[in-house]
This record gives sequence, structure tokens and C-alpha cells, in this order.
Amino acid sequence: MTHRREEHTFIPEPDLEGVSVDTLAVRAGQHRTSELEHSDAIFPTSSFVYGSAAQAAARFGGDEPGNIYSRFTNPTVKAFEERIAAMEGGDRAVATASGMAAILATCMALLEQGDHVVCSRGVFGTTNVLFQKYLAKFGVATTFVGLTDMDGWREAVTDRTRLLFIETPSNPLCEVADMTALAELAHANDALFVVDNCFCTPVLQRPFEYGADIVIHSATKYLDGQGRCLGGVVVGNHQLMEEVFGFLRSAGPTMSPFNAWIFHKGLETLPIRMRAHCENALQLARWLEQQPAVEKVYYAGLESHPQHELASRQQDGYGGVLSFTVRGGQPEAWAFIDATRMVSITANLGDVKTTITHPGTTTHGRLSPEDKALAGISDNLIRLSVGVEALEDLKNDMRRGLQALET
Repeated sequence: MTHRREEHTFIPEPDLEGVSVDTLAVRAGQHRTSELEHSDAIFPTSSFVYGSAAQAAARFGGDEPGNIYSRFTNPTVKAFEERIAAMEGGDRAVATASGMAAILATCMALLEQGDHVVCSRGVFGTTNVLFQKYLAKFGVATTFVGLTDMDGWREAVTDRTRLLFIETPSNPLCEVADMTALAELAHANDALFVVDNCFCTPVLQRPFEYGADIVIHSATKYLDGQGRCLGGVVVGNHQLMEEVFGFLRSAGPTMSPFNAWIFHKGLETLPIRMRAHCENALQLARWLEQQPAVEKVYYAGLESHPQHELASRQQDGYGGVLSFTVRGGQPEAWAFIDATRMVSITANLGDVKTTITHPGTTTHGRLSPEDKALAGISDNLIRLSVGVEALEDLKNDMRRGLQALET
């Protein structure tokens, strides 16, 4: 059977030279098919066909560019990768099945037995477990230090250190790292500087501008923004990303075309959403700071935050995540959470719906009591991922939590 191919009407590529991140979020990484669709196409296929056996051999051998198998080449995934790479200012992106898969792929591709990692202590609990438990099995040692303790970072680096890994702002205490200083430390010791940019996204923070070598996202969070799909992405230069891509091709922690399509569309509204998250979070943080039953609020947008000035320099906004401690311990924190009637009790974040969780028993529940204490995860700590609901409605729901502490 012969398949007739329609002549492709010429549509010029958009000129995106020098445009803002807002425009890149909408226009980068779009490749129209011969159907000339205005929205983005989705390619839910496991494999691709070839015009001849010779072409198949050329594709598999790397002599001809093109799609081979959706474990490592898919047009929808590629479109998402190109868009997020453009927004971050990186050369290339590699999409993965989850945010944790993005961290794993980076480490498996770029580290080997005997290597050493220095990681900030205030990372997502599962990131801590990945380094401490699983990478250790393969002979990769990790030292954890305080995110803002530059002396600790300098002391932790050895001649085997290959990677400095941070989240900034941190989860859940919203500490902010001096990325320029850490990049200089990494490069002076022939190590890579890796930044998890999940909390800020490229709308608020672009780590490559401060010396980062690799930027990682859990796309599950703000890049989607509506809690629909799991995914991750790694962004960097062509050489580093070719190594990460090679691991993905062989090991297969791959993003599905459907999820990539969801994330690709989610990026279109990311700038608008992030600014709404920031506005609500800042106002709610200021309000919570005034409540007698609240001991402390952790949010870099507050003037009381120790890295407020640094965050103001590095970021174009302070993000949508904040945390706070209530007077008492775990029973009081749980009582506050259980008294809410609008926000969602879930450990996910980055959703347009506000979510609330108790980090000590959820996101950081697998850490030892000693590691929790070192990371500042107290029993009375509550984390909010502030959504885009009406601010007064959010305050009213927080009032329910505060009233539960009065009984």
C-alpha cells in the first residue's frame, strides 16, 4: 500500500529572538504537522514507521535524525522539552517520568562509584532518601549541609566531589541559597552545580544566570499546575544532556506523550499562574504572621525572612509555597489541618488549588528524627502551597484552623 503525503504548506517559524519568558511559554517548541493545527498535536504512539529498511537502519544507527521509539524519541515530548529549555535558557532538556526520575537520571548518567555529592539538607524528603539509601548502594557518598551555611559547603567538598545539589527555595522552610557563591565553589572544584527549580520555575528564577550547570524540575508541580500528571525534566548543555538522554534511552524512566502534552499546554499559562500564586502567598504569609497562635512563618517574601534581600535579587517573585509553625506540637498541627474545609489535605504542591500538609509525617516522614531535626522539620510545622482562590476565602479557611487551636 502506498501512502500519499500531502504537500506541506509553508508556515514560517516564529521569530523568538529576545522575547520574554512569557512569550516563550506560549510560542516556543511548537512544530505544526501537515494538518496545520493551531494548538499542539499529540502523538500517542509507541513506535514509528520508515520508508525502507535502509532508513530504519540509518535512524537506529544515528546517521539520520528522526523518531525511533517513544521510550526516547517522541514529537510531543520533544515539543515540551524545547519549550522548557527555551524558558530556562538552556541548550537542551530531557523529559522524564517524574521529578524523582529526573534526579535519578542525572545522577546515574553523570556519577560513578567513588564519587561524592554535597546536597543541601532542606531538600524534598524522597530526594534525601535517594541519595542516602539508594545511590549509596552504588558507591556514591553524600554529605548533607545547611543550604545557607557556606562554610559548611566549603568544608564538605572533597577531591571526589562531582556534584553540588540544591533546592532553592527549600522545601518546606523556604530557605534561599546564594547560587552565585555555590556555583563558584562547584566550578573551583571541578564539580557540577545542580539546582532544583521546582518552587520558582523559570518565570521567577533562572539558575543558569547564576552559574548553574543543570536545572531540574518536577513537572508534576507548577509546570502542570492542575495536579493532573507526573513528570520531570532535566535542562543543561548539549554535552551533559546527551549523557542523561543516553541513560533514559537505555533505562527508560520516560515521560509519556500524553503527559508531555499536558505539561506543554500547562506552560502556556505558567507566567500568569505564578504571579497569582505569589500575590496570594505573600498576602497570606503576612496575615498568618499576625496571628497569635502562629509561632513563625517561613516565606522569603516577608521582610522577617533571613534571606529576603537575597531572594529579592535572585527571584522575580517569592513563589506560592510557605510554611508556618503553630503553638503546640503534632496534635495541634493536625487539629489545624483537620479543621480546614476548603483547602485540600494533600502532599502535592504547585496546584491552582491550595494544598495543606504536615511535612513531618508526609513529605519528610521517612527521615530519621535526627535528620528531621537537622532539616528544621518540627512536629508543629505546617506547609501550604497557596493556590489562586480568592484571598479572603483562604483566610477564612485558615481561621477555621486557628479556631481549632482555641478549643
